[in-house]
Amino acid sequence: MRVATAFDAHRFTEEERPLFLACLRWDGERGLEGHSDADVAAHAACDAILMASGVGELGTVFGTDRPEWAGASGEALLAESVRLVREAGWQVENISVQIIGQRPRFAPRKAEAEAAMSAVVGVPVAVSATTSDRMGFTGRGEGLAAIATALVSRV
Repeated sequence: MRVATAFDAHRFTEEERPLFLACLRWDGERGLEGHSDADVAAHAACDAILMASGVGELGTVFGTDRPEWAGASGEALLAESVRLVREAGWQVENISVQIIGQRPRFAPRKAEAEAAMSAVVGVPVAVSATTSDRMGFTGRGEGLAAIATALVSRV
């Protein structure tokens, strides 16, 4: 078995762009800047499973030099990460993700987010959220961050 922890962060955009977070669309919220949909929860989860399995990391597997991933959804990146991990002889056992930010209000959609991410990965994904007590870029409402830990095992 192997475990890895990963972090992802994106700033809110000034452009008209929807927010995608934990494989869900959040209508009425300002979106995040990024090469893909900038879903920090999905990105952190991808990075954690890729690193735990030794496949690589988010920036090398789906980097900005890969135009085919421009605008990709967090769901698509997560599904492809799971496929690559399985192809390398590993299986994801579970993932835990914590979102850091002042908004959106996460609690009302927690179960929906866990179900969405778990459906993509095929195993339990626990998702939670916290604030940074108005400290730092997430506390000032400039963006969102997420940290994820993933456990994988050899098939």
